[in-house]
Amino acid sequence: MKRRFAGLQETASAKQVTDGIFLVRVDKAEYRLHAQKPFYILRLSILEPQDMAGRTISGRLYCTSKALWKLGWFLRDFLYDPELLGREEIDEKALSGLRGVVKISHAIVNGRSLLNFDGFAPASQWEELSSASAPTLRSGVA
Repeated sequence: MKRRFAGLQETASAKQVTDGIFLVRVDKAEYRLHAQKPFYILRLSILEPQDMAGRTISGRLYCTSKALWKLGWFLRDFLYDPELLGREEIDEKALSGLRGVVKISHAIVNGRSLLNFDGFAPASQWEELSSASAPTLRSGVA
């Protein structure tokens, strides 16, 4: 039996978000308990640059003892509640709506494309970072 789905072709040919620097907003954060590597799945909406606005990116931030530095970097630069951070607590609802700058890249592991969070910065630094990286973003290298 064949079934027809209008719009299916557009999803298959949708452009993947390229490596680069983006101003984003946290749409959702969800903790996943994994035996060796617990992590947060972050779904981020791109706010800038304008040609990518509205697209979403998803990636993992691991919560292992070796990876806590990166989780802390994300929380501080996205201006997470300092009181909760001081108590070493993460409230998933408090993460929603936070804004900041993220640098991403993609890696191929076992034939799958995985998104890496390479760096973070406060949203207030977007203008400075985007103008400094404009030539590399256009060429697809970040």
